[in-house]
Amino acid sequence: MSTLEMIVEDLRALPPPKLEEAATLIHRLRENARTDRFAALERSAGILSDKEGAELERVIEDGCEKIDARDW
Repeated sequence: MSTLEMIVEDLRALPPPKLEEAATLIHRLRENARTDRFAALERSAGILSDKEGAELERVIEDGCEKIDARDW
């Protein structure tokens, strides 16, 4: 049984007031994760110079924007 399945089973066994408590906690955890991801993105934004950014974009376009029909 996966972790998610075990959590769902535990939630099913809770009385309604405790289920509301669990829902509040889950929503808070989800919002915290979103905030953490946004903060990480903000910390990394602008760390490349214009020249480095252009080079990275070129490498991505050269190496990633090709379709190999044999690979499908």
